[in-house]
Amino acid sequence: MSGHSKWSSIKRAKGVADAQRGQLFTKLSKEIIISAKQGGGDPAANFRLRLAVQKAKEANMPNENIDRAIKRGAGGGDGADNIDEIVYEGYGPHGTAVIVEAATDNRNRTVAEVRNVFTRAGGSLGETGSVGWNFEMRGVVSVSPNGKDADDLALLAIDAGADDVQVAGDSIDVYTQPGDLESVRRALEDNGLDVASAETQRVPKTTVQLDESAAIQTMRFIERLESLDDVQKVYFNAEFSDAVFAALAS
Repeated sequence: MSGHSKWSSIKRAKGVADAQRGQLFTKLSKEIIISAKQGGGDPAANFRLRLAVQKAKEANMPNENIDRAIKRGAGGGDGADNIDEIVYEGYGPHGTAVIVEAATDNRNRTVAEVRNVFTRAGGSLGETGSVGWNFEMRGVVSVSPNGKDADDLALLAIDAGADDVQVAGDSIDVYTQPGDLESVRRALEDNGLDVASAETQRVPKTTVQLDESAAIQTMRFIERLESLDDVQKVYFNAEFSDAVFAALAS
């Protein structure tokens, strides 16, 4: 399982604190606005918007907030045109390749905040393409096996159109082409599996293994990036041991 996917699972297990819920809703609203702005306000015809709305509902975001964000993005009003989507690339602690996706109405503010986090951690922002070559956009469906045989689940996922299946403990990550994400998710749900998440991710082609000390330092750096209001997602190519994840989960 990729470091990003397992870290996402830990954050879901921890839950979202009330103090963070407002920030989460803001990030989800931005994703809905950008998705509707780029592909229209009909989730049935806009795959990215459909995923954004689904994620918002999973986070218990009120329907009126979701509808308001869709209208804002699709209608182009109320400042929707001021929100830009930006991707930053760079190197975190110990040479970890990092991609940061942000949505902002102030590019100068956002790049200053992101650069500050990189610099304080001993990393640096890079040029476009500096690490992007090592990531590819994939659909990732994380499921719980519910007592089913992992090999049977892998065959089921592949029959549904998955490219790859990775099993780690009590969680399974199913990888697809972005366009096949929803059909694979539905097939897994139809067969009684609990889908923890289904989203497009930048998956690293090659990874680096970090020892416990370096891994914890890197994850704290990732947490600081994710805590920035304008940052939507953070991807990285580091792999960590189960001992590191256990320490982080606690």
